[in-house]
Amino acid sequence: MSTPDPTPAWRKSSRSDGSGACVELVERGSAIAIRDSKNPGNAHLTFGRTALRVLARGLRGER
Repeated sequence: MSTPDPTPAWRKSSRSDGSGACVELVERGSAIAIRDSKNPGNAHLTFGRTALRVLARGLRGER
């Protein structure tokens, strides 16, 4: 029996330009957690998939 990896596989945004101003994402069951890549030890935000979609659309100025 295999044991799940306890360390989440955080992924950096594909929009990251190397300036250090980017976020990382990880799937956590039915939710997505987001953290600041410069401060990975700090708190993170967790959103349901629908809420994250709405947030991303709002940040892009979409309705």
